[in-house]
Amino acid sequence: MFEVAPFRIHHPTATPCPIVASIPHSGLVMPDGIVGTLNEKYQHFLPHQDWHLDKLYDGLPELGITVLKAVYSRYVVDLNRAAKPPFMGSFWQAAVPQQTAYSQRLYRVLPSQQQVQDRIELVYRPYYQALEKLLQETIEQFGQAYLLDLHSFAGPIQDQVCLGNANGTTCSDFLMSAVESAFSSQGYQVARNHVFNGGNITRHCGAMEKVEALQIELRYHNYLNLQQLDQEQVPDWDIPEFHQAKQTLHSVFTHLTKTIAADGP
Repeated sequence: MFEVAPFRIHHPTATPCPIVASIPHSGLVMPDGIVGTLNEKYQHFLPHQDWHLDKLYDGLPELGITVLKAVYSRYVVDLNRAAKPPFMGSFWQAAVPQQTAYSQRLYRVLPSQQQVQDRIELVYRPYYQALEKLLQETIEQFGQAYLLDLHSFAGPIQDQVCLGNANGTTCSDFLMSAVESAFSSQGYQVARNHVFNGGNITRHCGAMEKVEALQIELRYHNYLNLQQLDQEQVPDWDIPEFHQAKQTLHSVFTHLTKTIAADGP
């Protein structure tokens, strides 16, 4: 069923820096064997995914940042949840969601326990293994690694950007302030630990020695067409709003990499 590799790694195309970016929720691949078990309504569209962040941030390697991107949809397995019992359940808590983000029943035929475990063993764990390996390689090169876990959202808050470090436990104020300053320099309004204070990736990797981890949530309205967000289809990315946001975010991360180079490890 999982014939496609669960992740892609994009190595720096410029002088490397000690930043690793993780994009766990922008994959849209749903194996046919899973699609056929969904309720008909969701066989062609699944809501509330981190639309097109892989394309929005595809310039990060040009800044020396290593990028790890998920390939499979978060509805296959959610990489930002803890892989612990109950493995299947709430969209907001379980590794394998049983409902949509809006608490609508997802499945016509529920996956078996073995099928749930297969998703964790074949998709979830390889992503974490790859991420840990990239972080260790970065530590070996720089003595320190900064992980940025990149997400996007619609509601329940109106902030443009929300930074989460588990209320101060997964990264230093240096990294939090550096990222906040980088976004603010381009006119973004930034909140700290407001609703989105860091998921499992941030907490897991932030507990690693010599790793600082920060979750970055970008509101959909910053880069997508607002009129498309209420439609039951994947929003377009080849639009003026997207291209402008991509250019602005490139400036944000240019600012950040220069701050890390000047004041980091």
